[in-house]
Amino acid sequence: MLKLEYNREEIEKVIDNVVRKTMTMDLTWDWPCGVAYYGVSRAYEATGNKEYLDMLKAWTDEYIELGMPEWTINTCAMGHMLITLYEETGDQKYWDLVMSKIDFLRNTALRFGEGVLVHLGFKEQAWADTLFMAAFFMLRVGVKLQDQEIINDALDQYAWHIKYLQDPSTSLWYHGYDNINKDHMSGFYWGRANAWAAYTMSLVKAQLHDWYLYPQCMDVECSVRDQLAAIKYLQTDNGLWRTILDDEEAYEEVSASCGIAAAMINNQNPLHSKYVNKALKGVLDNISEDGRVLNVSGGTAVMKDREGYRTIPKEWIQGWGQGLALAFLSDLISQKKN
Repeated sequence: MLKLEYNREEIEKVIDNVVRKTMTMDLTWDWPCGVAYYGVSRAYEATGNKEYLDMLKAWTDEYIELGMPEWTINTCAMGHMLITLYEETGDQKYWDLVMSKIDFLRNTALRFGEGVLVHLGFKEQAWADTLFMAAFFMLRVGVKLQDQEIINDALDQYAWHIKYLQDPSTSLWYHGYDNINKDHMSGFYWGRANAWAAYTMSLVKAQLHDWYLYPQCMDVECSVRDQLAAIKYLQTDNGLWRTILDDEEAYEEVSASCGIAAAMINNQNPLHSKYVNKALKGVLDNISEDGRVLNVSGGTAVMKDREGYRTIPKEWIQGWGQGLALAFLSDLISQKKN
């Protein structure tokens, strides 16, 4: 069992600050909002504060009236929040939107090879981001419906992304893979890509009651095990991870650090306790009094070179930084007494 050291009252106060700041951001129906509101949903589930649910419901109802955008891989990230709204309110309109996103992913979204989802309009490219935006979302819906086709499609996405993105020599993840050129483009171990992979893989087993009956789950279990075993050595003295994990000149990046630390919590290896505790201090040092998560890198394509990653701005509040911080802190206080 993990031995985690924190003051629950203090953490809940930080969560409250981050939630309230997040809900003032005027985010639109896309992946930054999807990650942010996933975090708010997790905060609601962890704290039971109904105000958070009410804020999500009011925002969503207004947006539905204004009209939805076209679905993409990234807009499907909004489905996480919709699942929570449907489960808590029973309002069919939320579930109808969930299922329209599933229909898009299953029948319209571009794929390559065996059926790998293409990230946005990047021809025959697989990105680690897709695991959060689409695969994890599909898995949650498949489990809820007990639909084996959706479950297996989601798990296949994990298996294929592991195949194409995890470096067997280091166990770290590349940002993307180009199936046309059969390479990893610039070939860097981007921090947030590793967070998308580690965080969502750490939750697969908990989603599936009979997880051991799915062969793809063996890939997931071994992949995240090896990834976290390697990534712990790259934690900085401040308890964080860098935007390029193995580059000592790259800056420390808080959203990746939150996702990686949350993965360690969910993976439940007691040997990771000290890394989570160290990360908690580093993350709390990067959350302002008014709930802004600091030092979060901006939206990042697969950059051409090392300098491209190093120079992505980190001065602005970002939805994915807010959401991953909330996921980390919510996962922390959701654990059984340590």
